[in-house]
Amino acid sequence: MPDKKQSYTADQIQVLEGLDPVRKRPGMYIGTTDVRGLHHLIWEVVDNSIDEAMAGYATQILTIINEDGSVTVHDNGRGIPVDKHKQTGLSALETVLTSLHSGGKFGGEDSGYKVSGGLHGVGVSVVNALSVKLKVEVRKDGHIYSQDYVNGKPLADVKVIGDTLSTGTSVTFWPDPKVFETIVFDAPTVVTRLRQQAYLTKGVTMSFEDHRVSFYEGKLPKGQTYKYRFLFEGGIRSYVKHLDQNKEAIGKIVYLEKQEGNVNVEIAMQYNQTYNENIVTFANNIHTTDGGMHLTGFKSALTRTVNAYARAKGYLKEKDENVTNEDVREGLTCVISVKLPEPQFEGQTKGKLGNPEVRTIVESVFNEKFTEFLEENPNDAKNVVGKCMLAARARMASRAARDTVLRKGALEGAALPGKLADCSSQDPAESELYIVEGDSAGGSAKQGRDRYFQAILPLRGKILNVEQARLDKMLANNEIKNLIIANGTGIGETFDITKARYHRIVIMTDADVDGAHIRTLLLTFFYRYLRPLVDAGYIYIAQPPLYKIGRGKETHYAYTDEDKAAILQKMGIKGQVQEEPEEGEEVGEPEGEEVAEKKGKSAKVSIQRYKGLGEMNPEQLWETTMDPARRTMMKVSIEDAEAADAMFDCLMGPEVPPRRKFIQTHAKKVKNLDI
Repeated sequence: MPDKKQSYTADQIQVLEGLDPVRKRPGMYIGTTDVRGLHHLIWEVVDNSIDEAMAGYATQILTIINEDGSVTVHDNGRGIPVDKHKQTGLSALETVLTSLHSGGKFGGEDSGYKVSGGLHGVGVSVVNALSVKLKVEVRKDGHIYSQDYVNGKPLADVKVIGDTLSTGTSVTFWPDPKVFETIVFDAPTVVTRLRQQAYLTKGVTMSFEDHRVSFYEGKLPKGQTYKYRFLFEGGIRSYVKHLDQNKEAIGKIVYLEKQEGNVNVEIAMQYNQTYNENIVTFANNIHTTDGGMHLTGFKSALTRTVNAYARAKGYLKEKDENVTNEDVREGLTCVISVKLPEPQFEGQTKGKLGNPEVRTIVESVFNEKFTEFLEENPNDAKNVVGKCMLAARARMASRAARDTVLRKGALEGAALPGKLADCSSQDPAESELYIVEGDSAGGSAKQGRDRYFQAILPLRGKILNVEQARLDKMLANNEIKNLIIANGTGIGETFDITKARYHRIVIMTDADVDGAHIRTLLLTFFYRYLRPLVDAGYIYIAQPPLYKIGRGKETHYAYTDEDKAAILQKMGIKGQVQEEPEEGEEVGEPEGEEVAEKKGKSAKVSIQRYKGLGEMNPEQLWETTMDPARRTMMKVSIEDAEAADAMFDCLMGPEVPPRRKFIQTHAKKVKNLDI
């Protein structure tokens, strides 16, 4: 624990540069100005409060989305200093809010923080610069200090507005709609981030409230707000338990923590009966999505330790090959958290930790502590080694199966499946592959497409659920083999995204239950085995229309029930059509025969509900779903890999109860259910 008497004053605030460039090039400072950049504003403010918690001064952090869409973050830390700063001549509070890279995290041992996630961050000053308004209140030294800003400029000096016995900082900001594509915050995104931070800062309460009553009108009981409160005494052990909640565990959770010099290493891990690894890494509570030296050190030590133990206990014989990195990570869930005084992050988004000394420290600490665990828990150790050796045998079988697939593909002339109707373009950047459900829809798509850049691959039925299959079994499935060969990237160890033959892979299935199931199976396949294609933004979902609405020579397509209602209203149809008519049935009455005659319209409207893509002729499929000038497609992205992993495991995994619970919870949200 830190010395509670340690001072935190203006002397510990250093100024590195001004704030002016931020509004000119916001993307340089927050990565993007879309919804991710918008939420980055919250992360910057919350991270300041978390730094106070890691330093041992804050125990409570509250984030509120206010009714007007602004955000307030409260903490009970020491409060930002308000005394005069020597270098700027301004109060330290104003300096922090108006100077880029100013803060209490740059001065080493003499700074206000020994460990911080914000060293390479841009801090609350960028939040100020990208907000139309910002209000800050500091509770410190028995007083409440306040200052207001507009477009990053202070309206007046810091002033005392009251007295208090508490300490802390409260920041409220209103994002600038001229900067961001949207200024509407997503509560689940914020909750997920706060839950994650609560796991990483054990003993600290992270609370969230959404006060947008009008936003949730009709969705929540009257007067009720969207509230969460997280407190995890188990820290990252609780995090691993959360990640593995729907999986069959192998042994107990392995937990280790050790301070080596000025680096603190904390690791929690557990094996399960799945075939997928899930390793989440952090440096100073910053989620390092691209890993870095702490992950490299862990992987190296894990493989070496398992092999050394397996040989020492005779599980691996002299003639046996060592298990590989890939083998020891199959079915592993792990959270790695390191804390160090001067993290070297690669890139403004802090995606990768670059400190080379961290690799050696993590290797040493993990090797020592994991070896102790294996020796002290022989039954768990036997199960873990058995899991790794089974993975090794499956890997060798998978390699043989994969090599057979690729070798067969290479011998088949152009190495392409017979059902693939390829495009003539050789440029992957302009080429599209439509994965279509069934031969009927495939026939329409082949006739309606633009042959220059659009390729069609029909699927026969539902592909294998890869969530419950290893690579060798998966590659025995003809539909999956066709997908792999058509895509061109290979799979597993041989995967190479530069060999992708199409930069748009479009999943086009029927708008019914079977179509949704096939789409989910395909998304599971891409997520688990061709994940870089998803990360690169190559995977899309087509949006075929649900209805064709006609009156005389007038034709409209509706993609949702809301679209249908709007089209009917525009046509002057009285009321709503409550029931689904049969194909071609005439429904509704216009405002009057006289109106219809004046407009040259017939008196009846026909509505056709498309049950499948095969019901559309080639021209209809082209103009509604495949024509780049008129179509609507959804790009598949993974904003939250943890949530995506949990969803695939819930929907496609072997455990039935979580899936039943999901269906029971969300069944009422289904508007159209085809039986």
